[in-house]
Amino acid sequence: MQVNRLARAGAHFLVWSALAISLPAFAADRVIVLKTIADANAGTKTPVDLGEHGPSQGDIFVFDQPLLNEQHKAIGNNAGFCITVRPGAFSQCQWTLQLGDGTITVGGQEAASGPSTLPVIGTTGAYQQYNGVLVTKPLPDGTFSQVITLRRIAR
Repeated sequence: MQVNRLARAGAHFLVWSALAISLPAFAADRVIVLKTIADANAGTKTPVDLGEHGPSQGDIFVFDQPLLNEQHKAIGNNAGFCITVRPGAFSQCQWTLQLGDGTITVGGQEAASGPSTLPVIGTTGAYQQYNGVLVTKPLPDGTFSQVITLRRIAR
């Protein structure tokens, strides 16, 4: 009977020790959600039409536009490029959101219409040691909503 009590006490000790060790890791698992608007109506945008006239594979679109908050106030810059892969379907894109406290770079396939989810491929400043995704969606006024969800990388 005494051995069973000792075994149970030992098991409880191990469980509680494991929880005590892992809880700080969960506490450090901080999430940041940023909601921005890329103003495609302003800034510069340069289409480079390669191959056949009009949309075709290999065409490049380079952009540098204001980055706005949800109240349409300037908070930074949104700059990058897209290469047409399948005209009318999707492009391969990479761009950087430049904010006052750091940068977030995304890269991946962006749909020609509708929402797209791109992985975060790099961060600096306040966003260093975070990874995540950006969901972008074209809006009727020619802007793009961008919701960036970042999670601290566990160490």
